[in-house]
Amino acid sequence: MTTIEVSKEDIKFSAAHFTIFSATERERLHGHNYFISVSFTAPVGDNGLCFSYGDIKQRLRSLSAELDEYLLLPARSPHLTIEEEGPYYRVHYADEVMYFLQSDTRLLPVRNITIEELSAWLLDVLLQDEDFVRKARLHHVQLKVASGAGQWGSTEWWAGQKQP
Repeated sequence: MTTIEVSKEDIKFSAAHFTIFSATERERLHGHNYFISVSFTAPVGDNGLCFSYGDIKQRLRSLSAELDEYLLLPARSPHLTIEEEGPYYRVHYADEVMYFLQSDTRLLPVRNITIEELSAWLLDVLLQDEDFVRKARLHHVQLKVASGAGQWGSTEWWAGQKQP
């Protein structure tokens, strides 16, 4: 078995968010430069490779581009109500009502916009390509998301385990 880590300077995205701490406490809207790193453990094939690194880098760059320069909102937050109103999302939180242009916003199927939730969601999206997982004979995958230097959240998957 060999572990390959893919962590490139251009596998990143910039996004705005606010972390929700409770039904009455949240951060102010702000932004981060997020970085993504992923490591795969798999057997080395007869050609001396585990799988195509180029394919993985392309997938990660594509995922990053889908999030880059957007406001990220957690569609599964128990503390938010998100409604479409014309070109806007009308977001209810506690006693607040916030409006965000839909064209500037990505709703993600997570409970909160945190590095913990982002790493699990991104890993799930990556592992949805069952053909790649099977062909690469993956035994273990760890995906990490950083919201700044020295602050990473990670999610892991092992062969035979249900997706995160």
